[in-house]
Amino acid sequence: MITSKTNSHLSEIRKLARASARSRSGRFVAEGEDLNEAADAARITPLYVLAAQGFEGARGSGWLEVTPELLSSVSTIAQGSRVVGVYEQRWVAPAGRVVALWGVGDPGNVGTVLRAVHAFGADCLAVGPQCADPYSPKAVRASVGAIFGAGVARFRGVDELPRPVVALVAGASERLAGPREGDLTLLVGGERTGLPAEVLAQCDEVRSIPQVAGDSLNAAMAATVALYEVTRMAPR
Repeated sequence: MITSKTNSHLSEIRKLARASARSRSGRFVAEGEDLNEAADAARITPLYVLAAQGFEGARGSGWLEVTPELLSSVSTIAQGSRVVGVYEQRWVAPAGRVVALWGVGDPGNVGTVLRAVHAFGADCLAVGPQCADPYSPKAVRASVGAIFGAGVARFRGVDELPRPVVALVAGASERLAGPREGDLTLLVGGERTGLPAEVLAQCDEVRSIPQVAGDSLNAAMAATVALYEVTRMAPR
C-alpha cells in the first residue's frame, strides 16, 4: 500500500502531466478503468498501475494499491480517478492508410481523430508540426482507448507521408469522393490557419467535404467524415 506523497510512482505521474517530462521519459499516463482495460484488451503491458484502496475491478500484473486521497492528488481529472496507469509510448513510421494532422493544437481533437483512425481501420495517425501531443492526458482520454489500438506516428514534412497525399481544404473546388483503395494520406490542417500554402503545393490532391450549410467542419469532424468516406466498403 502506497501511503506517502513522496512515493516515486506518484512523483513520476505528476511530472508526466508536462510535455517535457513525457518527451524525456517516453512514457505517458492513462487515467480511469476504461483506458486501462483497453490497454489490457490490446495486450499492452503497463509499467505499473496504481489502484485506489477498495477498488473492486479487475486487476492485472504491475498493479499497486494507493490511498484514494493520494491517487486523487495526482489526477488530472476534476473528480479524480480510481485507476492510473503508466505506459511506454509507442511510435511507428507513417505507412499504409494514414490520417495526418498539421497545426492541430487541441489535444481533444487529436485524441478524437485517433479514435476515428482506430474505428475505421486506418493504419495510423501521424502528427506533424504545431500539433498537440497525442500522449498528453487530454488526448489520451479523448481517444477512449484508441491510443492502445491504433498506430501513432510523427512527421516533419509531406515527403514522409504515404502517397497520394490528399489535403482537405474547406471550399476547394474538387470534392472528396470514395471509396479509395491502397495507400493514402488524408492531411488535415488547424481550424484557424488551415494548411500552409507551401504544404498544399506538395500535396497530390486538394479536396473539400461537401456541406449543405456552414463554412467548414472542425478538424476532428473533417478527419472523421473524410476517413469514413474513403474507407467505406473499400477493399483493403
